[in-house]
Amino acid sequence: MQITASRRGKQRIFVQIYFRKVLHYNSNRCIIFINNGQKPYYYAKPMHKRSSRKEQNRMIKVFIDGKSGTTGLRIYDRLNLRSDVTIITLPEEVRHDPEARREAIKSADAAFFCLPDDAARESAGLAGYSDTVILDTSTAHRTAPGWCYGFPELSPEREAEVRASKRIAVPGCHASGFCALVAPLTQTGIIKKDAHLSAFSLTGYSGGGKKMIAEYESAERSGLLSFPRQYALTQKHKHLPEMMKVCSLDNAPAFIPVVADFYSGMEVTVPVFASELNGSIENIKEVYRSLYSGGIVRYADASDEGGFLSAGAFEGSDAMEISVFGNDERILLCARYDNLGKGASGAAIECMNLALGLEASKGLSL
Repeated sequence: MQITASRRGKQRIFVQIYFRKVLHYNSNRCIIFINNGQKPYYYAKPMHKRSSRKEQNRMIKVFIDGKSGTTGLRIYDRLNLRSDVTIITLPEEVRHDPEARREAIKSADAAFFCLPDDAARESAGLAGYSDTVILDTSTAHRTAPGWCYGFPELSPEREAEVRASKRIAVPGCHASGFCALVAPLTQTGIIKKDAHLSAFSLTGYSGGGKKMIAEYESAERSGLLSFPRQYALTQKHKHLPEMMKVCSLDNAPAFIPVVADFYSGMEVTVPVFASELNGSIENIKEVYRSLYSGGIVRYADASDEGGFLSAGAFEGSDAMEISVFGNDERILLCARYDNLGKGASGAAIECMNLALGLEASKGLSL
């Protein structure tokens, strides 16, 4: 088949493509099954909207492996609104085909893995040593060698690492708040690395994915879902390894995650005793105030709502608020954010922005 393309009569480009079957075509994408006498493969090529050559050079090609899940859909919807991003899509019939996914990953500037752990490891294998920036939202690579933990606000060095990395593990939702609170204090020595900590995390039910969302939104749901529910009762929550590693802790915290009957929002609290710290409540505030002065993660004094602290205060936002409550003896370290924002899709897009040399907050809601 010969495809002829012309632009305002100035130039004609002839591309000779031999193919067996056109699997998918729309105004933005063309995906063709190639058979040139060699082993057949799928080629995913983004086709940009009409724009200037300069604008085309700025377009970012993105592939989302697993965009049917909660996080994948949120990333897709948000990037689809950006004029500097074109999204590579695969038709349903080849969505799980390894060769189709391999070509899509390698043809992208950035690829998001929004998959279960084993599937994310498979996709990482398909990516091989490509220059594509890989952003894995699963648990699979958060403590793996060669992968950068994608929380740039933890330190200037961490931000530089994210900017330079091609393999980024997006933090877990619960772990994001815990690490934001604890890591700076272990780094400065205020919290000892051999400390025995505890953490309470309240989250909306969207964090449980499609299955839990359907359960909570069913007309025939159990009446027990109207009340907060504690889980991970065996103290083996999958976020514990990254919490320990990123915060340089010798011991896993006693972790108390609770899911409640609201869609999204998150509040993580780490209680500490001043007598077990190398510093005071004012020292803690000063560390946070110095580190979290930016637009995405920010420290705030007296941020409560009349003596209450709502887990829904940052619903729909990609920001995270850090605050400190308590007194000179018992101190509460608190982080509030959206589990789907800074706890998932917002963090993933922030890391993509940094790795591609863009403003961290581009496309985010703050």
